[in-house]
Amino acid sequence: MNHKNGRNRFNRPTSHYEAMFRNMCISLLMEEQIKTTVPKAKALRRILEPLITRAKHASDVATRRYLIAKLGNKAAIEKLFNTYAPKYKNRPGGYLRILKCGNRVGDAAPMAYVQLVDFEKVEN
Repeated sequence: MNHKNGRNRFNRPTSHYEAMFRNMCISLLMEEQIKTTVPKAKALRRILEPLITRAKHASDVATRRYLIAKLGNKAAIEKLFNTYAPKYKNRPGGYLRILKCGNRVGDAAPMAYVQLVDFEKVEN
């Protein structure tokens, strides 16, 4: 049986799940580092890395329109094409780094920093 092998929706409706990860992708592309829970960080890697690969391999209008449909933020897409695609041109994958940073005070959820691979700064 192949049941329940899909993605974890974090107990949210699909529209909320998609909006949450769209916002996380845009924030990561614009800021180069975000702090979130470890399960969300691992799910974000599964969503954002194929988008970076797609931007890296093709810079045509169809790819740009696909990314606009997925992310919806033209500033983040411009930064993706102009900054990250040339930077990761020779990298075969693994564009995100997840650094665990302890537990959240309120509910003891494991927290992590998600960074693009070439980013250096870590804050607490």
